[in-house]
Amino acid sequence: MKIMAVNAGSSSLKFQLLDMPEENVVTSGIVERIGMKNAVFTIKVNGEKHSQTHDVSDHAVAAKLVLEKLVDMNIVDDYDDITGVGHRVVHGGESFSDSVVINETVLEAIKEVSDLAPLHNPANLTGIQAFQEVLPDVPMVAVFDTAFHQTMKEDAFLYATPYEWYEKYGVRKYGFHGTSHKYVSERVAKMLDRDIETLKTIVLHIGNGASICAVDGGKSVDTSMGFTPLSGIAMGTRSGDIDPAIVEFISTKENKTVQQVINDLNKSSGYLGVSRISSDSRDLWEAYDKGNPRGVLAIRKQAKMIADYIGAYYVYMGGVDAIVFTAGIGENAPETRELITKRLGVLNAKLDAEANKKRGVETILSTPDSGVTLLLIPTNEEVMIARDTVRLMNE
Repeated sequence: MKIMAVNAGSSSLKFQLLDMPEENVVTSGIVERIGMKNAVFTIKVNGEKHSQTHDVSDHAVAAKLVLEKLVDMNIVDDYDDITGVGHRVVHGGESFSDSVVINETVLEAIKEVSDLAPLHNPANLTGIQAFQEVLPDVPMVAVFDTAFHQTMKEDAFLYATPYEWYEKYGVRKYGFHGTSHKYVSERVAKMLDRDIETLKTIVLHIGNGASICAVDGGKSVDTSMGFTPLSGIAMGTRSGDIDPAIVEFISTKENKTVQQVINDLNKSSGYLGVSRISSDSRDLWEAYDKGNPRGVLAIRKQAKMIADYIGAYYVYMGGVDAIVFTAGIGENAPETRELITKRLGVLNAKLDAEANKKRGVETILSTPDSGVTLLLIPTNEEVMIARDTVRLMNE
């Protein structure tokens, strides 16, 4: 059966078509600049990319364009070849601890928590409704970034703020990248030929956005991102954890609103803020190798914060069997993996220099005598979306 995995943004619609249960990618692509007359449609078929510009007024038009192109390019015979559609939804609040078949009740629940993810949930809803309009009889499934983290205990997810904030407004740690953390932790068990229920794993999802997750027995027990994706480690443009009083302090000193300061923490901090060079790790490593002090500082600051979380999760879980590098930087930056591993001497973590040259392929990175197994596992959120879609359709 053919399953669509869809990730709708405010002005974009990413998609992947997979043959299931074989999990073979038939095609993938994106519609960008939705709402403009020069929107760009890009699709990858047989390793080749094809791009065209179109007048795409909204997501419904984008969804119809994608499906029409699948037929025009003989990727599918007709719309009936699409068996199900899985949609990434960033925030499910406390309502969803698993993926779910979409109905009116589910759509309403997603709307109700949209104030927790105002930049993402409305766009995700738009994408769902767009595909429902074009494929009204095809089952649709919502796959939530936050669902995997709903297994955290109260002492892990609750902030030490007035309890009424949690009761009234849902102020708590939710965590994100859950689909990635779930996929990667399951792959660890496969690669090590271990029962996942016996494994203690720390997943390092390091991309432009980044989060760390402690996975005990296949379940998330803690994660670095919190109420929003701003908290945790330093990222491309996000600050990660800071003293919250800084917000009022800078608001007063710079004569900025709270919203403007939060915007600075989201878009002008992290790699970019510290280095004043770039938000891209490749640019920073180039600066690092040239001895640029701010480039060195930005890279080392993130590595320290990652090591701090690893140490905390090691203690919280009472040990760790595997530490996994994934996402854009984790999968493709050997230098970053080496720098982080050097900070884990207390765990007797030892990196195999030859294995660490690998990029983007599943690899055991540690030496046989390492105190903890280090792995490189490319994440695949689309496969997880497709898996959950098939599972729930079968149920």
